[in-house]
Amino acid sequence: MNSSIQPPENRGQTAADPAATPSPTNNHPGQNDQKTFLGQPRMLASLFNVELWERFSFYGMQGIVLIYMYFQTTDGGLGIDQSVAAGIVGAYGGSVYLFTIVGAWVADRLMGSERAMFVSALMIMAGHIALALLPGVAGLAVGLMLVAVGSGGLKANITNLVGGLYERTDPRRDAGFSLFYMSVNIGGLFGPLLTGLVQQSWGFHLGFGLAAIGMAIGLAQYWLTRGAMPESAHHVPDPLPRSQYPKWIGIVVVAVVLIAIAVVTGLLNAANLANVIVTLIVIAAIGVFTLLLSSSKVDGDERSRVLSFIPLFIGEAAFFALFQQQFTVLTIYADTRLDRSLFGWEMPISWVQSFNPFFIIVLAPVFAALWTKLGTRQPSTPTKFGLGIVLMGSAFLIFLSQVNVAMVAVMWIALIMLVATIGELLVSPVGLSLSTKLAPTSFPVQMVALNYLAVALGTALSGSLATFYSAETEAAYFGTLGAVTIGIGVILLVLSRSITKMMRGVR
Repeated sequence: MNSSIQPPENRGQTAADPAATPSPTNNHPGQNDQKTFLGQPRMLASLFNVELWERFSFYGMQGIVLIYMYFQTTDGGLGIDQSVAAGIVGAYGGSVYLFTIVGAWVADRLMGSERAMFVSALMIMAGHIALALLPGVAGLAVGLMLVAVGSGGLKANITNLVGGLYERTDPRRDAGFSLFYMSVNIGGLFGPLLTGLVQQSWGFHLGFGLAAIGMAIGLAQYWLTRGAMPESAHHVPDPLPRSQYPKWIGIVVVAVVLIAIAVVTGLLNAANLANVIVTLIVIAAIGVFTLLLSSSKVDGDERSRVLSFIPLFIGEAAFFALFQQQFTVLTIYADTRLDRSLFGWEMPISWVQSFNPFFIIVLAPVFAALWTKLGTRQPSTPTKFGLGIVLMGSAFLIFLSQVNVAMVAVMWIALIMLVATIGELLVSPVGLSLSTKLAPTSFPVQMVALNYLAVALGTALSGSLATFYSAETEAAYFGTLGAVTIGIGVILLVLSRSITKMMRGVR
């Protein structure tokens, strides 16, 4: 069982201690519940639905927000420089994952994972409403900030709640996370398809409005089933003493003031936002690693597990630096280099972002069945990571075959995203599962947040790297990034046995 929902009397015990195994009175919704959802704990179904609608709204908005920024005002956009707009999207995407630290801290110290997740979902809906109703750059800034903070809080906590449905050694874990990952991609498939159609037919703000409606549906559904969540989901692992409230309120106020000063003085602006976010993420990751490795609450085995995650963190960041370019470079590529004509009708730009979730929906059950069938014989997590990263680099090399083609056929993008998606299934859901297995008992959600920081770093880098992309630099851009990423994957494969040993019984 994930330590974030252990009852107080069990905290501090290791997973190997029989006393740490929950009894039916602990409200554990896993193996003691005979009703299942596709062979998984039935509470996975409720979390599955919440994530589906949240991802519908998130990816629906993200499918059109870049072109909203760089389209001219005569076309309903804001007229922002294209490379600057791509950097903003990368910075925003990185911020979403950066804010998982805040969401994790709020859950661990103030309100527990379930309440933190629900409040975060409300913020997301408010952000989409702001994008739909507030005009100009002000609406963009308010909307993206609310969605970023809310999505960060929801991501860390819903993942922790899913992890809490399983014992550490339950062989269903990776299969369960792969099924949960399907909800992400069902929402990710239909979000860009529908908001793209609405945007192309009736404008950007109605597209953002549709995203808000999707989030509202998700919230309403969860509200009706919220009472079925186990009481342990409300557990606060490390409550913040009320005497420390003034100190933390002061920290928040100072942080807001410093950000405001940086914006007013020009130290923080749209052009350098992505690089600033990259720097903040690196600092945050170092801080979280330092906290986990130096805390007296972390024992020797837990410390070794945290150390084992460092090379995986680097590899995961490299993977997502390329993978998340579907929201930056690939969007620009679809607008400027892709032949989107289908029988006389032009496909919306955002539709290229639905290839990935479509392939996930098709392939995730295959991978879930594969890991279940292999059981303890499946490859170790470091091996899965290495293979996934090599595939991601290979996907970028496929772009090279179309460098001299005037208008690229849509099916080439489909092939590229198929290869990238297979790589994703070896990295992303496995990484989510791993973060809950490696988590120290006293810092359950922080470890999940650390996993998301790797995604944050890669996502922010996707925005920084996108500023170097142009039609003239395609060969060097795709070739260099693809080759470097393949090299990182090979290094992880070479080190996989050593990393697995450091994981102390976790595969």
